Amino acid sequence: MNHQQLIAGCQQQWDAYITHDFVRQLGAGSLAKESFRHYLQQDYLYLIHYARAFALAVFKSENPAQMRASMPSLNALVQDEIALHIEYCQSWGLDEAAILALEEGVATIAYTRYLIDAGVQGDLSDLYAALVPCALGYAHVGQWLSKEGNSQLTDNPYANWIAMYAGEDYQRAAYASTEFFDQLIADIDIDSPRGQRLQQHFSTATRMEIAFWQQGLDLS
Repeated sequence: MNHQQLIAGCQQQWDAYITHDFVRQLGAGSLAKESFRHYLQQDYLYLIHYARAFALAVFKSENPAQMRASMPSLNALVQDEIALHIEYCQSWGLDEAAILALEEGVATIAYTRYLIDAGVQGDLSDLYAALVPCALGYAHVGQWLSKEGNSQLTDNPYANWIAMYAGEDYQRAAYASTEFFDQLIADIDIDSPRGQRLQQHFSTATRMEIAFWQQGLDLS
């Protein structure tokens, strides 16, 4: 099995995630700034737990090769992405101390704790089945927004956000994690009980992503 089969197993939900109204409004530049600020705040809190999940992936690895596969994501999150996210938040008038003092949104709590739980109860494949929808999904969002007619970048306050996820660096990193996941699950039959458990993780994380977008929209 591979990630494409898992996407097909929840295609309607995947499409709803990639082309959610939050994403469409980002592309059009019409998303309420209050909604985007709330999203940025919650996304920062999410990233902290996302990094913890990749640390768990290192712990769950069975050999050094698997450890090395997860380390780039962990290092990028802890050393670079979290700091860059704060810099971006500051451009929207948000600072780290203020964000850390915020309550986590219900969707943020549900999603991040689900990631950790999938890894704690399962093995490395279970954890990656829950992690990949975020990394790969944002790559697909970036691709979708890059297509003609799906975004208006002139005078769009979210143009930098779109460029980041559509950019080569992010796309390369997302597909590296996805390729490793495909290697982990290559010998698993998607119709087997094991395959269906991975499908459940993948589908649930996709639904969590939809709820995360909606969490921002609900403020507008």
